[in-house]
Amino acid sequence: MKKFARIVGTGSYLPPRIITNSELENSLDTTDEWITSRTGIKERRIVEDQNTCDLALEASINALEMAELKASEIDLIILATTTPDKIFPATATTLQDRIGASCPAFDIQAVCAGFVFALTTAQQYIENGVAENILVVGSETMSKIVDWNDRSTAVLFGDGAGAVVVSKDNTTGIKHAKLCSDGKYLSSLHVNNNGINETGTIEMMGNEVYRIAVNRLSDLAEETLKDCNMTPNDLAWMIPHQANIRIISAVAKRIKLPMSKVILTIEKHGNTSAASIPLALDVAVRDGRIKKGDNLLFEGIGGGFSWGSLLVEY
Repeated sequence: MKKFARIVGTGSYLPPRIITNSELENSLDTTDEWITSRTGIKERRIVEDQNTCDLALEASINALEMAELKASEIDLIILATTTPDKIFPATATTLQDRIGASCPAFDIQAVCAGFVFALTTAQQYIENGVAENILVVGSETMSKIVDWNDRSTAVLFGDGAGAVVVSKDNTTGIKHAKLCSDGKYLSSLHVNNNGINETGTIEMMGNEVYRIAVNRLSDLAEETLKDCNMTPNDLAWMIPHQANIRIISAVAKRIKLPMSKVILTIEKHGNTSAASIPLALDVAVRDGRIKKGDNLLFEGIGGGFSWGSLLVEY
């Protein structure tokens, strides 16, 4: 009998400090109107005295509570992050200790596609019978690698964490997954450090990132639906990486999916990198938009470039 990896619990956490567009007007040559029209972002959350694991912990507790599982019942922890607490050990091992689990734990780094890569990895462990309950987390403190004097990036990024618990199911769950990477685009979106002993900040070629993201995500969405013998009409929701409203709208238009079927949290969250998809998922689960049996399309793309999709029956 085929095993499926099914999402049985979701959780999220946002740090309390809010930075609005109006506040950024005081330090950058920009306006609320410009930021909103170009990105869809009105505010973002920023850590003050917290680290990536602190955010991951809160989101994980919420996901475990919804799944009605104890930390001791988790067989594996996979944490997607671009902003680990330390170079080593993996932030996932710190999370494992703090929630009281006793299982393997490791990090995955695929920037804004990190959660899709992490959830696809969890799928393999469950379908192969290696694990029954896996905690998958996307957690980021992007504010720590933003140049707050760079208008092109300072307006985009925020901090936060989202988590899901996936468990073995004999009927449904993740139906399809596909991951892609192309390293020749490194300079389009990267952190400008030259080694582990040097810190850096995000640099981005916005127009090129927009073009690559729209083309790659549109193509991948069409391939995913075709592989699953589905059309956009079969989707209840698309939950994309919350990078930029123009990218999200262009992809939806390209695949003929109405924006009324797209979960959007970018206005209040900004771009939280690997945390954005599980954050948006948790918001929509808890407010009742997402219901059992809904077909969901997750899509994410991050610097490098790395991108991927998941077709999930919730």
